[in-house]
Amino acid sequence: METKKLYENGLKILDELTTNAHQVQEQVLGEILMRNAGTEYLRGFLNGQADKQLFKRNVPFVTYEDIKPYIDRIANGETSDILLADPITQFIQSTGTSGGQPKLIPLTAESLEKRKSSSTLLEHVMKKYFDGLDEGKAMSLLFVNPGMETPSGLMATMYATCCFKSNSFKNGLAKFCSSPIETILCLDNKQSMYCQLLTGLLQRDEVVGVGSTFASVLARSIKFLEDYWKELCSNIRTGHLSNWITDPGCKSAMSSILTRPNPELADSIEHICDDKSWEGIIKKLWPKTKFIMSIITGSMSQYISLLEFYGGGIPLVSQSYASSEANFGINLKPLSKPSDVSYTFLPNMAYFEFLPVNKDSGEKAKELEFDGASGKESSEMTNQNGNVEPVDLVNVKLGQYYEVVVTTLTGLYRYRVGDVLKVTGFRNNSPQFQFVERQNVVLSIDHDKTSEADLLKAITNAKLLLDPLGFVLTMYSSYADTSLTPGRYVLFWELKMKASDHFPKLDPKIMEQCCSIVEESLDFTYKFLRKGNVIAPLELRVVKHGTFDALMDFYVSKGASISQYKPPCCIKSEEAIKILNSGVVGMFCSPKTSFELHPCLC
Repeated sequence: METKKLYENGLKILDELTTNAHQVQEQVLGEILMRNAGTEYLRGFLNGQADKQLFKRNVPFVTYEDIKPYIDRIANGETSDILLADPITQFIQSTGTSGGQPKLIPLTAESLEKRKSSSTLLEHVMKKYFDGLDEGKAMSLLFVNPGMETPSGLMATMYATCCFKSNSFKNGLAKFCSSPIETILCLDNKQSMYCQLLTGLLQRDEVVGVGSTFASVLARSIKFLEDYWKELCSNIRTGHLSNWITDPGCKSAMSSILTRPNPELADSIEHICDDKSWEGIIKKLWPKTKFIMSIITGSMSQYISLLEFYGGGIPLVSQSYASSEANFGINLKPLSKPSDVSYTFLPNMAYFEFLPVNKDSGEKAKELEFDGASGKESSEMTNQNGNVEPVDLVNVKLGQYYEVVVTTLTGLYRYRVGDVLKVTGFRNNSPQFQFVERQNVVLSIDHDKTSEADLLKAITNAKLLLDPLGFVLTMYSSYADTSLTPGRYVLFWELKMKASDHFPKLDPKIMEQCCSIVEESLDFTYKFLRKGNVIAPLELRVVKHGTFDALMDFYVSKGASISQYKPPCCIKSEEAIKILNSGVVGMFCSPKTSFELHPCLC
């Protein structure tokens, strides 16, 4: 009864926020300007006045590169009031794997608490849809990174690391998570993952939810389990932890959980894991699991089929939409199909504006002419003066595409996050958005511009050929190979069999058909340039098992956090390409020589 009252109060707060979205947004902007109008950055535009209309007229839209000089000055020891009034407690470091170099985003004590409040609201939503969550634990596989100290003495870490090290997380952890805090805070990812999986197996009858921050991490964890289940069973059977676990925190935590031999439990787990097929392995190992929670939108959508394979019918819940810059919204319908996931924006998280993007009913841009040259309209919709007109949160239009812009208490003013969203509905007066793609994450050889969403759609069409063969596409990436003339698109695919752990036998004709379907699914510009031999036939490179694990290891070694790792859809790093090429076991080219061209005339 107490739990029901708590979540009903939480849903009431959510209703108040979304009903009063406009008022809340006005309050948020007013508070930001009142505190920060006198900073060096805003003084140049506002002359010290906390005036909302002046802000909208004078303050420009910016990217990280525009504010980087200010952040660098703070990181090098200048006071934070050049950019924001409140003292910075640390920097949030972006992963850098989805759109370029890592960024440093200021964080204050107040902003951290505000961001964590969205998790509380999400918890209330989950309890509305899933009964009995307080009667068990979640096997949440969570990881930290060491971060770095800036010359100012301020630390820079991933947002997840900052959250997991907070006292509120530590104090509440035992209530909902199967992993001891010592195993989460272990900086050795291998030891951390091993111990977290071991504790999850030891408590398998208590686990009611399985997940990780991103789908890529959960997929990596299940692959790790495939490699280490025999050793994990041996630990459970004997009651002794493997000698290679040397981290003091992990050893101490495991000593209070792995307390005795349990051959019966080891036999049960061994029987399940020894099956040739790991289809439904999560449901088999953790039979009381009600959901699998991981972000599965955007670049994570490539893991949907793999997690559905491992889940055996357990619902996939994509819980929230957030970035290093801000928290945006939560999923109010956790039982939605992955393809239908939308996030309801929380108007108290930041001040939101939206730049309309012309997607032409799903097409990337209108074609202007093709007489030996190609041109495209700007993807942004402009007014008669050529300026992009922003739209406030409550005034976005259903079905329209937008790039999201944030203004925060932490020194981001009209900051372009770089995400393209589509309005799918409203909760009261607050819009619900579907994540579409990252801006500027593209493959390009000539005038062609293939986005993350374009590539996903094309690969989704092509992999339908693999389903009847019992193949699962576990991961993919790509790059534009311009080392030869003409250049070409190169795809990397990692495949596995549903019915066994053997590597699939590849039929060259079917793989070539996959190449052709990908090309046919791309836009008019690509096919026009392919037909004119400006772009060479697409090449598909199939890699051996573990290649994408090696890619993740590479990015983690460069400072990315395993807990926030986003697999790059389009790779530009030569080192990363070299890693994927080292795992190639089969290469196939599109035999396509002609294309039907249907330019958009709308």
